[in-house]
Amino acid sequence: MTGRRTGHALFASGLLVTLLAAGCGVRPSAVITGRPPISGPAQGTWVYLLAQGELVLVLRPVTTDPSPAAALSLLAAGPQENERAQGFTSEVPAGLDPVTVTVTAGADRSGDLTVRTNIAAQALSAHAADQIICTTVAAAAQVSAANTATTVTIVGSDGARGPRACPIR
Repeated sequence: MTGRRTGHALFASGLLVTLLAAGCGVRPSAVITGRPPISGPAQGTWVYLLAQGELVLVLRPVTTDPSPAAALSLLAAGPQENERAQGFTSEVPAGLDPVTVTVTAGADRSGDLTVRTNIAAQALSAHAADQIICTTVAAAAQVSAANTATTVTIVGSDGARGPRACPIR
């Protein structure tokens, strides 16, 4: 009986060694090199658009002022042709522009941003408000790495909405 067990054990060991020696079938190759890594700051302005109802950060390759007010002007213009072709949309009304953005500094050196515009803040859809809030926070951070603003209040012709943080972190 022990001879059979030994035979089975040797067979199993031999099978295991054969499988290990065969490997996974991937043949070795030479080193594959890619492009060098991207360095330096992003060239453009960040805006939040919608893709299938979800917020998506999009870099607009522009050479203009990267201030929060300028970013909101780009957002109010809606998706560019190439962005629409990729399925991006926006719920931000074109009447959002012009806006002013102010920072209220707190005792802990964080700040809250206030977006003032001539449109009705309460009438904005939840997605439009989120696009404005996230774009404002991203643009403020792009202008100043020291800016740690976390909430945005949208003040419109019908009062204030917020303060609220960007739901994407």
